[in-house]
Amino acid sequence: MTIGKFITFEGGEGAGKSTQVRLLSSSLQRLGKKVVMTREPGGSLKAESIRKLLLEGRVAKFGPFAEALLFSIARDDHLESVIRPTLKKGNWVICDRFMDSTMAYQGAGGNLPVSLIRALERTVVGDTIPDLTILIDLPPEIGLGRAQARQKQTTGGDADRFESMDMKFHTRLRQAFLDIARKDPERCVVFDGQVPPDELAKRIWELVSQRYALIPQG
Repeated sequence: MTIGKFITFEGGEGAGKSTQVRLLSSSLQRLGKKVVMTREPGGSLKAESIRKLLLEGRVAKFGPFAEALLFSIARDDHLESVIRPTLKKGNWVICDRFMDSTMAYQGAGGNLPVSLIRALERTVVGDTIPDLTILIDLPPEIGLGRAQARQKQTTGGDADRFESMDMKFHTRLRQAFLDIARKDPERCVVFDGQVPPDELAKRIWELVSQRYALIPQG
């Protein structure tokens, strides 16, 4: 059975993940690769409905455990509906956030035990572990500034559930992502999010093209 490649992007608010997901996907498509771009929470019909509940903060009053459970329910549908079928066809999946965000946000940010998050991962994710996780690291004050500016430009609305958390939360979040990358260096690669987007995309493409023996773009 042919198995495709599964790449995830992680990082704090305003790190530029969505931009890099699009740019990497475009580079792969120019080589003739079939690519599915997706995101979490969301990515499937059921998961997108859960995304709305989570980002609007309607689940927050029930605590981080409830949030982690809903993220896992959404992830289970996302995996079954989109990710696993795509990989089985031998195609690529590029996902904006995945399991590491649950560990960072509800684990370190929400003070849930690591053992609980790992149990949810084993149950829901199983062996569908990303082949490569790209962590875009950025000081939280810069990332939040970017996120707020983007919010005003796109919707003019308020920050979502997680963007509105205090600086201590986002500082813990950043450290949690860096700890995840340090503990799993084969899967996770850290990039500086303060680099201009085009240069960052070039560095990410160099990594991906070398790791998977793709033809370098001229």
